[in-house]
Amino acid sequence: MSVLDAPVGAAPGRAANENLVPVFVRLKLTLLRNGLRQSAGRRAAYIASVVVTLLFAAGQLIGLIALRGNAHTDSLVVLLAAVLAVGWAVMPLFFPSGDETLDPSRLVMLPLRPRPLISALLASSLVGIGPLFTLCLTAGSVFAVARGAAGAVFAVVAAPLALLVCVALARAVATANTRLLTSRKGRDLAVLSGLVIAVGFQVVNFGAQRLGRAGGLSALDPVADVVRWLPPASAIGAVDSASKGSYGPALVQLLLSVAALVALLWLWQRSLVKLMTTPDGSTLAAAGPGREKAGKGGSGLAALLPQGRTGTVMERSLRYIARDPKTKAAWVTALAIGLIVPVLNALQGTGSVYFACFAAWMLGIQMYNQFGQDTSAFWMVALTISSTRDAYLELRARALALLLITLPYTIVVTVVTAALLDEWASLPEVMGLSFALLGGMLATGAVASANFPYSIPQEGAFKNVAPGQAGLAWISIFGGMVSAGLLCAPAIAATIWLHVADHEQWLWLLLPVGAVYGALISWAGLRVAAPRTADRLPEILAAVSKG
Repeated sequence: MSVLDAPVGAAPGRAANENLVPVFVRLKLTLLRNGLRQSAGRRAAYIASVVVTLLFAAGQLIGLIALRGNAHTDSLVVLLAAVLAVGWAVMPLFFPSGDETLDPSRLVMLPLRPRPLISALLASSLVGIGPLFTLCLTAGSVFAVARGAAGAVFAVVAAPLALLVCVALARAVATANTRLLTSRKGRDLAVLSGLVIAVGFQVVNFGAQRLGRAGGLSALDPVADVVRWLPPASAIGAVDSASKGSYGPALVQLLLSVAALVALLWLWQRSLVKLMTTPDGSTLAAAGPGREKAGKGGSGLAALLPQGRTGTVMERSLRYIARDPKTKAAWVTALAIGLIVPVLNALQGTGSVYFACFAAWMLGIQMYNQFGQDTSAFWMVALTISSTRDAYLELRARALALLLITLPYTIVVTVVTAALLDEWASLPEVMGLSFALLGGMLATGAVASANFPYSIPQEGAFKNVAPGQAGLAWISIFGGMVSAGLLCAPAIAATIWLHVADHEQWLWLLLPVGAVYGALISWAGLRVAAPRTADRLPEILAAVSKG
């Protein structure tokens, strides 16, 4: 029986359970203080983040206050509350290490009852820059729409209620996914957080531009009419309803947020009890039928690949993409950004079909620093390379594994971009240029992998270069990209000449010509990189083993 279910017989123990709030608040402050004591760099980063966050919060607060009296302010503030709730819900999944108290399994050996523990954890969650930022936005939101005595009364309740719903939502999500967040998949989520932020900024930018063209804040009204009944936005909507004299709807909206808070606390308590009373069977599952099934899946993949060294190396590269957090993050980021840039620009009406080449460029970068993903395990690869021929087969197999994903993806992005812009006539030339660019990236990536290898640290979601090797990374990537552009100059020049000379009827030839040219320069790059790789195996191993 868990300590959560064990009776607390003595009065002092019962009193201790009832007075956990100040203990946990002090614990949160102690964890924060001890974390800042670790290094001066960490203190400087924290102080800088606090200053930037407070300045941003102050700017948002001033902006919301300035919107007071605008006819469509109510639509903006309820949508802002909904965005805050979404942010609070997903942040624990991507930044589980940001708050050590997000892992309640650390408290499993303490004689604590669920309800006092939840109250204490909720109170400690209100300590930090995130809750302060949220409180500033909710306070500014209710001030922007509150009018009259009724609006003021509802505003006093709505602002802290919206904050509590956001915090409880984050806690419930974090507790329900504690074992996920402490596993390898959880670390993968943390590594992918940068991608989520980048995509989010692109979506917000796109929405802001569409909003400007749609006629201002009035375009938000249809969505806001629905969102104002969803907690915690309903708490902010209650202030607006009360200010307009609709006391019945205002009370219902406020009660919806109260009900949501109660439901979240109940779900949180249920997840907490389950987490602290159920044994962790993840290791048993890993050794059971699932593992056997995974092994069968691997043999099926190998059966589809070429025989010999080529198939073995390709399978290893594909497994890196599927399992290694840093490699997976790099690929997912390249796939997402490679599609977002041309598609969003096309949707905004400011794009060009040639932006589809960006996908080939983003994916071609994955050829750079091929040996860095092996880290210190590169010694096993080095043992299999005894000649230039072996080095060539190794590099060629890695390039083929990359092409399995890159070629179809480049075709899809090019077709989608041409369809959105309705420029089907330009499809062959753009696809030919993409193939040529991809070949140039493979060629220069192979050469850069042999001459400028660097280590990729496995710890730290945002640390992709070992200390002292940043210069190698810059030379490898940016020098290679410039060289790839120069290698593609003949294909680019042919495209320009056909347009200038008014020979558009022959532009379709750029598709086969670009494909053949890309294949030739990638083959030449592999041939150039192979002897260099075979001669520098000790140096490459030393370089990729530093992280």
